[in-house]
Amino acid sequence: MKVDGGIGFDLADAAATAQEAEAAGYDGAWSAETSHDPFFPLLLAAEHTSRLELGTGIAVAFPRSPMHLANIGWDLQSYSKGRFLLGLGSQIRAHVEKRFSATWSHPAARMRELILAMRAIWASWQEGTKLDFRGEFYTHTLMTPFFNPGPNPYGTPKVFLAAVGERMTEVAGEVCDGLLAHGFTTEAYLREVTLPALERGLAKGGKQRSDFQISCPVFVITGTDEEAFDNADKAVRQQIAFYGSTPAYKTVLDNGGWGDLQPDLNRLSKQGEWVQMGTLITDDIVDAFAVRGAPEDIPKLILARYGDVIDRVTFYAPYKSDPDRWKAVLAGFKSAV
Repeated sequence: MKVDGGIGFDLADAAATAQEAEAAGYDGAWSAETSHDPFFPLLLAAEHTSRLELGTGIAVAFPRSPMHLANIGWDLQSYSKGRFLLGLGSQIRAHVEKRFSATWSHPAARMRELILAMRAIWASWQEGTKLDFRGEFYTHTLMTPFFNPGPNPYGTPKVFLAAVGERMTEVAGEVCDGLLAHGFTTEAYLREVTLPALERGLAKGGKQRSDFQISCPVFVITGTDEEAFDNADKAVRQQIAFYGSTPAYKTVLDNGGWGDLQPDLNRLSKQGEWVQMGTLITDDIVDAFAVRGAPEDIPKLILARYGDVIDRVTFYAPYKSDPDRWKAVLAGFKSAV
């Protein structure tokens, strides 16, 4: 199992953060598209590291065309010497339409076609095939030599897809190289819903599970004293509540028998009652989503829960803590593996 870290949004710190992650022993580092562009930090990280895999977790797909994604994925794969992981996600309708002013329709089908179109573009560059992709949502039929970057010496980037629902998970299995599981995922949901959907997708694509990677962020509650544990616990409860307020994620709550909680969380989120929302997250819900223990115990707790399921893990800790604590966790994780 690979252990990944993160790269911050501040471009002034991106190179140093990546170097620190590589020196600490992380296998990869992910950027995210929230308040900043997700690709720029990875360019700097690629320049200042030599081993670390670098991925977007996630870049929002639908506001970009397959050609935009193909170009930037090609360049980052080349510049990083084969270490780039293109992680895509659909986001939700409100953000795609109201924040990005982009088109939202049939998200699973559109995502499948977007990735196939991007792969067709890459094939035209890498293998010299004629670009002739004609789909329901995307059409790409023009590729003149002036716009063709030519073969990539490091091949095409691996494509990861973020998915919660079964249909998008099937798409990931069929047309991608990896799945970015959501942090709002329990072990039961992963085993009972995600894995069967993934297997159906792999079968459609004629692929084996061994050809595919599952990356999963795992909520971690840890600390070196009681105050630190309490702060971590409150922060994790609030983050679980935030995700639980989203209607699209209700299926995860339903799987655990907590579906009735979702309307209350949604109502409170619209009122901005973030702290109160966290108080509705009971201990059994926390235990289903998070692992809890001293730093030295975290590796064995994660491996016991997910060791036979996931291929990559990130520590999801939505609270301030000492970076050296996570280096200790990482060292213990490597020893345990």
